[in-house]
Amino acid sequence: MRKIVLPLAAAATLLILSGCSSHNVTIAPKQPKKYEVLGKAEGSASGSLGVLGTAYYFIPMGLNSRTERAYDNALKSVPGATGLVNVTYQEDWLWWIIGTSKDVTIKGDAIREIKE
Repeated sequence: MRKIVLPLAAAATLLILSGCSSHNVTIAPKQPKKYEVLGKAEGSASGSLGVLGTAYYFIPMGLNSRTERAYDNALKSVPGATGLVNVTYQEDWLWWIIGTSKDVTIKGDAIREIKE
């Protein structure tokens, strides 16, 4: 019995520890060599994860694209902007009984590339 329990416990531990992992993600593309700053930009987007009880949320609703949508909204907040520099990322979570809402806010300096 002990010969079975130890490998199962080790496998369960490895499974649990490797279940949540991530890597660095670039939000703003590389800035051009020459640009002018147009002003402050800010954009937000939301996504939700639901349905059922707290431990069983499994239906993503606009969740995976919220960062890209927030970045696009920040660009649109300043006319003529082609990119952002000095970007900050903020994420807020809200529990709403049958799911969670994850709101992303992207802030930065809006820029426009200067072509030579």
